[in-house]
Amino acid sequence: MRKLVFATNNQHKTEEIRAALEGKYEVLNLEDIGCLVDIPETADTFEGNATLKSSYVVKHFHLDCFADDSGLEVEALNNEPGIYSARYAGSRDSLENIQMVLARLEGNPNRKARFKTVISLMLNSQNHIFEGIIEGTIRTALSGSKGFGYDPIFQPAGYEITFAEMDMAEKNKISHRAIALKKMLEFLKGI
Repeated sequence: MRKLVFATNNQHKTEEIRAALEGKYEVLNLEDIGCLVDIPETADTFEGNATLKSSYVVKHFHLDCFADDSGLEVEALNNEPGIYSARYAGSRDSLENIQMVLARLEGNPNRKARFKTVISLMLNSQNHIFEGIIEGTIRTALSGSKGFGYDPIFQPAGYEITFAEMDMAEKNKISHRAIALKKMLEFLKGI
């Protein structure tokens, strides 16, 4: 069976991908291949950061790999926090990041936002890019305790609840990451 590395240390994400590609690929994560390096994300786009991670694994471990980069883009904030979503307030504290977004949007009627994921799949030395976007709005206050990151303030279009009020199965059907992942899985199953 062909090996495919997912450039993550998140075991839950790894298991999800293993189930989706069962029988076609042996899916490994960074820990499985002994990659203990925190791969730098120094590009200025989601695509660039995802490609940095997947390329690193191909270069140093000689295995096909995919990696993702995701973030929140708020229209009224010139698409910030964007690639800096995880450390927007200067740390990786989700509540501080949320508070910064809410403070910068205070009094602004434009609450349009979107979550975006880009996956870079390095297969046979070729880079394949898959993108997932979900449109929505930013609430004025936190709502819900599920999920992570900006989920308590992001209300996806067509829903009356935030990502943090959805159960994980429901969120995973419509999320930006799910959309990008579905595109990649369809590509892999077709080759």
